[in-house]
Parts: sequence; C-alpha cells; structure tokens
Amino acid sequence: MRRMLNLIQNENMKIYHQMSTYIMLGLLIVVVIAGGFISTNGGPGQQATTNSDWRTKLTEENTNLQASLQQSQGIVAEESSAQIEKIIETNNYRLEHNLPPEYGVWGFVTEFSVLVELVSLFVIIIAAGIVAGEFNTGTIKLLLIRPIKRWKVLLSKYIAVLLFAFVALILLFVATFVVGGIFHSFSGLNQPYLGYKNGNVTEVNMLWHIFINYAYACVNLLMMVTFAFMISAVFRNNTLAVGISLFLMFTGTILVSLLSKYSWVKYILFANINLTVYTDGTPVVKGMTMTFSLMVLAVYFIVFNLISWYVFMKRDVAT
Repeated sequence: MRRMLNLIQNENMKIYHQMSTYIMLGLLIVVVIAGGFISTNGGPGQQATTNSDWRTKLTEENTNLQASLQQSQGIVAEESSAQIEKIIETNNYRLEHNLPPEYGVWGFVTEFSVLVELVSLFVIIIAAGIVAGEFNTGTIKLLLIRPIKRWKVLLSKYIAVLLFAFVALILLFVATFVVGGIFHSFSGLNQPYLGYKNGNVTEVNMLWHIFINYAYACVNLLMMVTFAFMISAVFRNNTLAVGISLFLMFTGTILVSLLSKYSWVKYILFANINLTVYTDGTPVVKGMTMTFSLMVLAVYFIVFNLISWYVFMKRDVAT
C-alpha cells in the first residue's frame, strides 16, 4: 500500500509540475469570472424576480401557459406539454408556499455546472499524455526497471488522473459559488430546489441537487477520460488520444440521434451516457431504463480498462 501511495504521489507531482496544468485550471477560473460578468449584463442574473410583484408575474405566466396549452392541443408534442405543465405546477407551488424565484448564488452555480464539460476536456488532455508521454520521452524504461509490477504503475497513473479530475471539479464548484455570491449575493442559501416527479412538486436540498447534477455530468467525464487513457496506453500517442476522445465527446450524441431509429443503438456508449433522460427527458430508445444504461456503461468501463491493462502489460518498452 505504501508503495502504491508513493507511485500515486509521484504521478501527481508529474501532473502539477507542468505549467499547462496551471494554465488549464486558471482558464477554468477565468471562464467562471467571465460568466459572472455576462450573467449581470443581459444574462439570466437579470431575470431574478425578488421584488414584490413576483406573484403577479408568475400568475401571468401561468395564465399565458394555460392558454398556450388549450390552443395547441394535439399540435404540441407530448414532451413539450409535459414541460409546460411542469412549469405551471412549479409556479403554483411557489405561490402557495411563498417561495420567490430567486437567481442568486445557487442559480449561478447550477447554471455553470455545464462547465463540467470544460473540466472533462482538461482531464482528457491529462489522461492522454500521462502514459503516452512516458513512451515519447523514454522515461517509461526508467519507471519499469524498478521492482514494481506494471499493473501498479498503470493503476497509479489512472488514479492520479481521477484525482486531478476531482481537484478540478472542487475548484469549479468553489469558483462558481464565490463568483456567484459576489455578482448575485449570498442570499437565499437555504432556498430549496423544486423538483417535479409524477405530477408532484417536491422540495429538494439545493446542495444535494447540485451534487446530483455534477454526478450525472461526471458519468460522461469518467467514460471519456477512461477512453482517452486506453487510447494513450494502446497507441502511445497523446495527440491521437485527445483528438479521438474530443471528437467522440462532441459528436457522439449527434451520431446516436442519426441512428435512433434502430433498436440496437441502445448498446452504443453515447446512448447511455446521459442519465438525466431518466429524470427529466426521454430515453433514446423507448423502454430503456437507468439500470440498463448503468450496466452498459459498466461493460464499456471494464472493457476500456482491460484493453489498457492488457496492452500495457504486454508492451515491449525496448521498442
């Protein structure tokens, strides 16, 4: 165990010894700060309804939505109608329980949780180079001549990548919380998130809701980082690993949409990577469940790691 911890520490030192690591983390903070300025100048932050007429505005909104539903019966898709009904019920709940729709710090944190995608990009870059870089510089020979099993070396690198992802996610949360508080005040910290399920509005702890948002976004992060790590170990080319991983990350959903008419598309990785469809949307193929998607993801995760392990164990470092 001590040797493994030393290996992980060594890999962490390699990651944080690179100037590019700090550039990526700094860029993440800059993007969050820029988002803070944008949100106070024509962005969602101006839409916060904290004044005394919020009840009137919600009532008018519900009236307009009800009229829209009645006029477009049979025309609007079932999913759109359900979304409109969700908004109406949520507004009614706010009116009944005196919960004004404040944007505030939590609104900013929730909105900019989409930057987990940017974190994914940075972690993919780290994962792509952590193995391939050793082969390119020849330092892999110095690493493997030590009396350490190869699988431990590979595992330490993978754990170091995941630790970097964890650090980046914590930094993202702290940065959005601080910037959101500065630009939109820290009021409303006890404000609940209003969830909607089976026609009922429920109050959910806001911090828990944000954690769930991050967790769902991290599914994509974990799978694409593991894929990039595999490509790096197999082809020893970090450029190829980054290129393929980013291409699939940004086009995978489009590919699934094009193939959605085929039932076998449900076995494709990207048809299962967005788990939010089981709580706020519609699965790619009717009949798909959360359990099915988790099983498919588990299979891909195991396959990616097995390929990485097999190739790394068999690789002749002399070539």
